[in-house]
Amino acid sequence: MPTIAVDKAALYKALGREYTNREFDELCFDFGIELDEDTTDDPERKGPPELKIEIPANRYDMLCFEGIALNLNVFLGRQSMPKFTLSKPKELLTINITEDTARIRPYFSCAILRGINFDQARYDSFIALQDKLHQNLARQRTLVSIGTHDLNTIEAPFSYEALPPEDIKFAPLNQDKVMNGKEMMEFYESDKHLSRYLHIIRDSPVYPIIYDKNRTVLSMPPIINSNHSKITLNTTDVFIDITATDKTKLEIVNHIICAMFSMYCTEPFTVEPVNVVSKHNGESRVTPDLSPRPFQASLSFINSVCGLEESSESWSKLLAKMAYDVRPSKTDKDKLDIDIPITRADVLHQADIMEDAAIAYGFNKLPQEFPTIIPAGGAGLPINTLSDIVRLEAKSRWIEVMPLILCSHDENYAWLNQKDDGKAVRLANPKTAEYQIVRTSLVPGLIKTIRENRKHEVPLKIFEVADVCYKDTSLERRSRNERHFAAAWAGSTSGFEQVQGLLDSVMLALRYPWISEGKDRTGDKAKGYWVEGHDDPTYLAGHAAAICLKAAGKQVQRIGIFGMLHPKVLENFEIPYAMTALELNLEVFLYLKDHSVFSQTTVDHPLSPPCSTIPWILTTNKDTSLPSDPLVSAPIDYLNSNERQRTIQPHQQSRKAENTISNMNPILITISLLVSLTTAVPAPHHNKHHIEVSLPEAVTLEPRQQQCEIDRCTTMFRDCVKSCESLQNSDWYVYAVNKSPRIMRVY
Repeated sequence: MPTIAVDKAALYKALGREYTNREFDELCFDFGIELDEDTTDDPERKGPPELKIEIPANRYDMLCFEGIALNLNVFLGRQSMPKFTLSKPKELLTINITEDTARIRPYFSCAILRGINFDQARYDSFIALQDKLHQNLARQRTLVSIGTHDLNTIEAPFSYEALPPEDIKFAPLNQDKVMNGKEMMEFYESDKHLSRYLHIIRDSPVYPIIYDKNRTVLSMPPIINSNHSKITLNTTDVFIDITATDKTKLEIVNHIICAMFSMYCTEPFTVEPVNVVSKHNGESRVTPDLSPRPFQASLSFINSVCGLEESSESWSKLLAKMAYDVRPSKTDKDKLDIDIPITRADVLHQADIMEDAAIAYGFNKLPQEFPTIIPAGGAGLPINTLSDIVRLEAKSRWIEVMPLILCSHDENYAWLNQKDDGKAVRLANPKTAEYQIVRTSLVPGLIKTIRENRKHEVPLKIFEVADVCYKDTSLERRSRNERHFAAAWAGSTSGFEQVQGLLDSVMLALRYPWISEGKDRTGDKAKGYWVEGHDDPTYLAGHAAAICLKAAGKQVQRIGIFGMLHPKVLENFEIPYAMTALELNLEVFLYLKDHSVFSQTTVDHPLSPPCSTIPWILTTNKDTSLPSDPLVSAPIDYLNSNERQRTIQPHQQSRKAENTISNMNPILITISLLVSLTTAVPAPHHNKHHIEVSLPEAVTLEPRQQQCEIDRCTTMFRDCVKSCESLQNSDWYVYAVNKSPRIMRVY
């Protein structure tokens, strides 16, 4: 995190009192910053004592003395957050932007600070803030660069242009010799400070340049200002020019500089705007815009996270300490209407408001209590729980892969025989052609993974559960993520039936059974899925199907597609095999009222994944007379011997598991009882545990779905064994599914 050194005496004076080191350290902690060092007792240091304060990396408004003093005074209640305003001059100064600037640094913003009163400390702080912004937010001037000029030495209107370096001639800052662009690059090659920025424009055919009315150069961003317009302690009117390749950061930088140093103007916290004329790209506007940003936060969200029951009026007063203007919403009792000042670019979500609310209330005052529920490792967002359900189901027979989320434009569209629908988020300056956009489908990544592994034995069966990204102008961030599941089969045959089998297994895990043709698929009580023929250019004609979902009380939705990939697609990706792919939107399941995956009672056991709705019957016994050859199956009658079995029905309860199985899913009861039975009496080494799981006759499933349940049981049993120490003391495990004996060794 950035560390800012400020004059100790000056800061205490600005805060209205003297502090001991302990008192100031506690103040910093309460506000969420940290006192890193006090140089008062440093015998080797010359000059007045300084406080070195560590601030969060996203608090750009605290990168200077002025910002730290302002925020701490507001926090202490010594002053309210000032209202930043624009002056109303008789005539706005104008700067014209030419079209050639789009080739190098396309965005421009500016402002004027009138009647500023500099002394040495303020001047040094003004320069230091620009340097801190350049190093942090501006990423070494690659994203944003700042120029400041004495307005009384130049004349409007100004112009921002891009010219060949040979046509640019001026005397750079603190130099008397006039040089052209190329000569300046050579001159500053050995400069320790400026040489690190030369690469930004050196190889460009045009360099950015700013002129005034008389063609006097103001600066050549992002390298150097002109010596003609340099500011001094005697400067009273400052013209600020800001060029950028990132529009958002451009405005943040302008806001921070204006907010921090407009306090020294003749009219404090008042800035003179400038008319920016940029007709070629529609960016004409008056800058800066100092109006606060409207925002809303949920009262119940803040209270629930903080563990409090404060009123909206109480939070309005507390959040004022964090520089917000807050008032209860007139339309929703659970909402707070918030005006975010221009200094708080770090506020992106109501979670940021909640954090500041907790700081204002006092972290040390928040109620402390042990949680009543200890979540399993990795538990969290519902979408992650949903992903784990699908992941667990697919892992029994398929391999999970994790390709990169960036891909080329052609891979996402042209190579899949698709047209660009404009939904993909593009990178502004991709380093390579392979990383041009954020994927809108998981299929290209799976195909590329198979391409890179095509020398391995086939069939190749892979899947991925991850996010894709789409543009969404309705959101502040202009994009949204969407969780998808995708799988691909590649081999000598298409594997269409294998992919459909995986789909059946996943849908059964999500508790949506297959609705056969001829049954009611559209009624209010209908619940399940089916597939319908579908034409899609990515897939071979007549060999693709749309996946249709019907939830109780909901309309039919198309949630995915699968099919054999078109030969042209395989040729584009250099795949020598037939291939079938599946892609499914998982987020649909989050918003269905009848979806019960997330309604299970929490189990105090490492195994708490979603499980089958089928009431399995589990039987266990112990014996040493197992076949020595792991490939030899144990006799069915041996596993079913009534003399050696202890049968546990889902409705029965053992005393050890009495508090565990109440209101639980049947398969979870099975696993809990298994753990209870095997941990009650530690098994001696080489004991043999026999576990039988059978499907009750009352449950009727199609063969394909029955096999899915059998595979699920096998996976769950294996995970259970691996999680239980007493079970792991045994070498061999015999289990039977529907009278079919199987043997498994756990290592």
